[in-house]
Amino acid sequence: MPEETITVPTIIRSNRLIGHLKGQDKGPTIFFFGGIHGNEKAGVVAIEKVFEQLQSMTETLSGSVIGIQGNTPALFQNKRFLDTDLNRLWTTKNIDRIKSKQESELGIEEKELLGIHDLIISLLNAQSPPFYFIDLHTTSSKTLPFVTINDALINRNFAKLFPVPIILGIEEFLEGPLLSYMNEKGYVSLGFESGQHEVISAVDNAVAFIWLTLVNTGALPKNEIPFFKPHFEQLENAAKGNSTFYEVEQRFALSKNDEFIMYPGFESFQKVKKGTILGVNNDIKVETPKSSQLFMPLYQKQGAEAFFLIREIPKWILKISEVLRKIKADNLLVALPGIKWNDSGRGSLKVNLKIARFYAKSLFHLLGYRNRTIDSTHIIIQNRERNARNDMYRNEPWF
Repeated sequence: MPEETITVPTIIRSNRLIGHLKGQDKGPTIFFFGGIHGNEKAGVVAIEKVFEQLQSMTETLSGSVIGIQGNTPALFQNKRFLDTDLNRLWTTKNIDRIKSKQESELGIEEKELLGIHDLIISLLNAQSPPFYFIDLHTTSSKTLPFVTINDALINRNFAKLFPVPIILGIEEFLEGPLLSYMNEKGYVSLGFESGQHEVISAVDNAVAFIWLTLVNTGALPKNEIPFFKPHFEQLENAAKGNSTFYEVEQRFALSKNDEFIMYPGFESFQKVKKGTILGVNNDIKVETPKSSQLFMPLYQKQGAEAFFLIREIPKWILKISEVLRKIKADNLLVALPGIKWNDSGRGSLKVNLKIARFYAKSLFHLLGYRNRTIDSTHIIIQNRERNARNDMYRNEPWF
C-alpha cells in the first residue's frame, strides 16, 4: 500500500517564527528550520508537533529552542521556490547584494532571505552559546533518512550521535545553502533529510530527529525523556542500520533550459553499475559514468541537480583526517609549489591551476579543504576547521 501523505499545514503563518521556548537553566541555543523549500512541508509540520509537546516541558528545558519557517510564499503554493532557490542564496556576497537593493527591486526569495537573516541575527544577539543550526528537508525520491554536513570535525562529531548515514562534501557542488553560510560562521550546522516529500514517515523521522537533537545538545535530560529510545530506534530502523559516512564525488548539473526526466524506480543510496541509464536530458540518455551509489535522484520539475553519486569513506581515512586536522598539518601545504595562503587568517589557500592538477583532491579533503572557487588562473579552497568555533563547543559531551 502507498504510504499515507501529509497535508499542507493548516496554518502557514505570516510571522515566520514557529516557536521560541526558553528554559529555566543556561544551555544551548538551537535553531530548527523547516520549509526553506516550499514543497518540503514535513519539517514545518514536525517543528510544530514538537513545540506543542515542548510547551509543557520548559521546567526541564535548558537553553533556548527556536523554530523558524522558511519560504512562506512557496509553502502556500507547494513549490520548491517561486523566483529563485532560497537555499542557493546564502553567501556573504549575495546577502550584501540583496541588502543593497530597493525593496521594489527584490524578488520573492530575496525578501524571504532578508526576513530570515534579520530574525537569525536578532535572536543570536539575544541568546547564549553554544549555537546549533538544524535545517529540515525532504527529497523527491525514496530515501533513507540522512544527515548532510560541511566537513568540519565539530559537525562530524555531533552528527555521529544520530543513527543515520552522514554525507560529506556536498558544499563543493552547491553554492549558497543556508547551513554552509552558518558553518562559515563557525557554528555546528546539520541538514537532515527525513524522507520523501509528502509521506507521513518524513514527518515522523523529522520529529524523532528534533527530539534526539534536544537531548544530544543537552537541552533536555535523556533520562527524563521516556520516548528517546523509541525515537532513536525509529531513525535506526528507517535508516536500515546504516550510519556510514559517505562523500559526494559527482554531480549531474542541470541548466534552466534542460528538460530532464528521471526514469522511475531509482532512490538514494541505491548501488548502480557503470552504464546504468538513469533518465533522459533533452532527449539524450543519461547513464552513470562509473559504478557508484546514487544520491538524490530528481523526481520533481524544479531543481538544478539531476542526481549525485556518492561513495563510502573508510573509517581509517576519517581517523587519519581527524589526526592531521588536529595537528594543523595543512600548514605544510604552503611549502608545496603553487600553493600559498589566500588570507591573513589562514582560512583558505590559493592554488595555481597549472600546478593543481598534480595534487590529489583527496589530499585537500583529508586536511579539511573543500568548497572551491575557480577563476582563470587559480582555485581558492577553504578550510572549515580554521573557521570552527571549537572553544564554543569544547565543554559539550560529544566534543
